Amino acid sequence: MEKIKFMMDTHESVEFYVLEQTKLRGNQYILVTDTQEGDGDALILKEVTSGDGKAESVYEVVSDDTELSAVAGVFENLLEDVELL
Repeated sequence: MEKIKFMMDTHESVEFYVLEQTKLRGNQYILVTDTQEGDGDALILKEVTSGDGKAESVYEVVSDDTELSAVAGVFENLLEDVELL
C-alpha cells in the first residue's frame, strides 16, 4: 500500500496510506487511511487542481454529503470488503 505525505495549510505534514483512487464526473478522488492494517480513520479526498505542470496536486476533504455518499459508494464497490460511512 502506497504511503503519501501531505502538507497541511499549517505547513505541517501528515502521512496517509492510499487505499484506492477513482475518477467520477471528471473529478479525481482518493481514499486514504491513517493506518496500514485494521480499523483506522479514512478520508475521501478530492483533487482540486490538476496537471498544470506542477509535480504536486492539491486535495481537499470531501464534505458535501451528496458528493461524499456517491464517491463512498464507488469506493465500496471497488474494494468490496470495505464499508464506508
